[in-house]
Parts: sequence; C-alpha cells; structure tokens
Amino acid sequence: MKMWLTVLAALLIASAIIPVHAETTINVTVDGALLITYEFKDLNQTVYDQARTQFTANKVPEAIVSTLQQKNQTVQWGLPPEPLVFEDASRTIRSSFFLGGSRIVSLSIDKTQFKRTYEVKTDWRRFKVDLTDTYSIDFAQYVGTPVAEWQKPDETTFFFENPETEAEHVAFYIKVPASASGVRASGDTVFFDMPPTLEDQFLYSPFPVLAALAVILVIILLYRRVR
Repeated sequence: MKMWLTVLAALLIASAIIPVHAETTINVTVDGALLITYEFKDLNQTVYDQARTQFTANKVPEAIVSTLQQKNQTVQWGLPPEPLVFEDASRTIRSSFFLGGSRIVSLSIDKTQFKRTYEVKTDWRRFKVDLTDTYSIDFAQYVGTPVAEWQKPDETTFFFENPETEAEHVAFYIKVPASASGVRASGDTVFFDMPPTLEDQFLYSPFPVLAALAVILVIILLYRRVR
C-alpha cells in the first residue's frame, strides 16, 4: 500500500511540473537613451495564462534597476506609449521600456577630430526576472558572453544567440544609429562615433570666433568713418 502511495505522489508531482522551453528576443536601439524590447515568445499555455494577470510593464526595468542598485549603481528608466503587449494567438509577451542616465550612455567630444564618441554600457543585461510566481528567467546564464565577442551581422549591429540546446533560447540585438562610424566593443562596452551637431560646430569651431572678430573689426572701421 505504501508503495502505491509513493508512486501516486510521484505522479502527482511530475504532473505539476510545467515543461517550459521559451524563446526570448531582445532588441536594444541606441538613440541617446536605450529603447529596449523583450519579446517572450511561444510560452507554455499555463505560464502565459498566469503572466496575463501577474506580469506588468514594470517587471523587467525594475528587475534591472534592482540588480544595479545592489552594485550601488543608479539608472533612469521610463515607459513608451505602448509598453506591454500580449499576443494570445502566439502566446507572446512584448515588454518595452527606456533605460538611460550617465551610467548607461555617456558622451565625449573630440575637439581635435571634431566628432562625438558615445560609450554604451551593456552589463545591465545580466539580471533575473519573474514572469509569474512560478516561472523566472535568469539572463545572466544565457547572455553572459561579453559583447566584444558577439557577432556583427552589419557595421552597426551586435548580435548574440545562445545554444538552442539550453532551456531558454535567447537572441539579443544591440543596434546603434545607422549614421554611426567606428563601431566597436571592449568587454561589455560599445563605442561609436557620430558627426558633430550644429551646437558642437558653433561651440568648438574656430570659425564663429573669427566671424565675430570680423564683425567687430567692421563695426570699428565704420565707427571711425562716421567720426
């Protein structure tokens, strides 16, 4: 009798385990701040139904912020007009948000070569998020490879894909502006150059100063003529 009870208990436990093999695609667009979209695709029906009531638009950015705060690092985040989308037919959740601040994106201006150089930190991607009370994803396990070792399918995109043999299939894209040049990575930091803005040209170019001196000279000459 005890043996049958043991077998029954084992069967009940096995039936309660939810087999999950999900696919996550992350797109990061760099434009001043980062526009980030996490797309959880083809979720188990049970997980998806639970996430419908338990997963919110704040879940992912708050998980990132919480992880960074443990390292005494502060960032800013916000939500776009449509931050959270549920697609019932494909059991897909799409979560979008902005991430920024000097801890994430910093800028320096090279006055000699007359260009803007951006520095984008990407180590924030290593965090754990709960989609439901019973299902979570630890991205530190799947996207820990330094960005410098990622693929570059084109000049302005970094791409990483973990082995499909793992429980979670993760594809991660980081895209810098199409007009960027000198796109490179060192460790988990992405660097790229951009042309100077009109403000930069005005502030750092010698021509406005020369033009101002020329105007002053003309004013002096006219003043002397009048006298």
